Amino acid sequence: MTGDNIKKEYSDNGFVIVRNAIDSDLANELKNHVHWLGRKYPDIRPEAFHHDLLIHDPFIHHVVKSNQLLNIVEEIIGPNIALFGAHYIAKKPYDGKPVGWHQDGSYWPLEPMDVVSIWVAGTSSTIKSGCMKVIPGTQNKRLLKPSEMIQVDTEEYVLDLAIHPDQIDDSDAIDIELEAGDVSIHNPFIIHGSNANISDQWRMGLTLRYIPTSAYVNRDAWECILSRGNAVKEIQNNYAHPPVFDDELHMPFNGYEHYR
Repeated sequence: MTGDNIKKEYSDNGFVIVRNAIDSDLANELKNHVHWLGRKYPDIRPEAFHHDLLIHDPFIHHVVKSNQLLNIVEEIIGPNIALFGAHYIAKKPYDGKPVGWHQDGSYWPLEPMDVVSIWVAGTSSTIKSGCMKVIPGTQNKRLLKPSEMIQVDTEEYVLDLAIHPDQIDDSDAIDIELEAGDVSIHNPFIIHGSNANISDQWRMGLTLRYIPTSAYVNRDAWECILSRGNAVKEIQNNYAHPPVFDDELHMPFNGYEHYR
């Protein structure tokens, strides 16, 4: 898919799928990283490997600066790119939690709400394993505030807030089925969610939220990663320093020696 096609489809539909966006070696390392994190944090469910656990991990810095991903992102938000957030949503076989209908932007302190989400598949993501589903056209709706959403039980769902079912017409929902190495890209306003994993296979995805460096993160001490291009001096975002690889603290990966 060409850059022009990516930009047009994203603009028209609020989402776009790019097949074979990353190579199989990197996709396999994403899968290995989830298992490695599971051993490192045995008390944390794999749907909850959040930004705070990832921001100082050399492998995550390696991934978010990958030209394979940044060339796609640049088509949508331009050449000066920062990572705002990273989050693995990995669902175990027969056990992975659902995600209620929501808009990503409802959660985020971005000024302006200029951000794109990239869902990177480390394994296949199917209807049975609880793939993401989107409602096309809802990227044109207003962004709901958290106070307008309902509280849901995080023992049963990945996120603690969801849009009330009475406010949703999901008759046009589309299932985003992916193979390892594919990515889906979605707008922060589009309504989306996913079902539980009822299959016998893992469903592993790394969600990366990229912003142009002109967007301000209005949250104290929040750390971003400058991924490509230049920061904007007047925008006082915090950028994490590249971490130093430590054999005892980090998972080896292809290219880890550059973080020594």
